[in-house]
Amino acid sequence: MGQPTPTGGNWNTGPAPGTTPYPSGDSQGSGNVGTLFAAVLLLVTGCLAVFQGIAAIAKDDVYARVGNYVFEFDLTAWGWIHLIVGIIVILTGVGLFAGSNLARGAGIALAGISVILNFMWLPYQPWWSIIIIAIDVFIIWALCTSWTHATD
Repeated sequence: MGQPTPTGGNWNTGPAPGTTPYPSGDSQGSGNVGTLFAAVLLLVTGCLAVFQGIAAIAKDDVYARVGNYVFEFDLTAWGWIHLIVGIIVILTGVGLFAGSNLARGAGIALAGISVILNFMWLPYQPWWSIIIIAIDVFIIWALCTSWTHATD
C-alpha cells in the first residue's frame, strides 16, 4: 500500500522509471538479439555476394586466379552462382526479420553453403573468402544459439 496523496491517489504506483528488469530467456528478450544480428549479417553478405557475382559476370578480368586448384570453374559460372545464392540469402535475411522459423533453418543451411562456395572461391579472392567464411560461421552460431524452443 502506498501513502495517500492529497488528490486521493497513491505515491507508490509502480517501479521507478528505468529500473524495470529486462526479460530473459523468452522470445521478447535477449534471445532475439542474435537472430536480428544474424539477419543483418545475412542481408549484408547477400548484397556483397550479389555485387561479387555481378563483377564476375560483367568482366572476366576483374578477378585474377592466384594459383591452380582442383576445383575451378569458369569465372562467369562463378558469377552466376554468387548472384543466385546472394539473392536467396537476401530473401532469407528478410524472412528472419519477419520472424520465420523456416527462414532460420534456411539461414543456417545457406550460411553453410556459403562457407563451401567461398572455400571454393579461394583461388580468386583468398582474403575476401576467409572473411566471408568467418562471417558465415558467426551467422550459423548466432542462429543456432538464439533459437528458443516454445514450451507451450
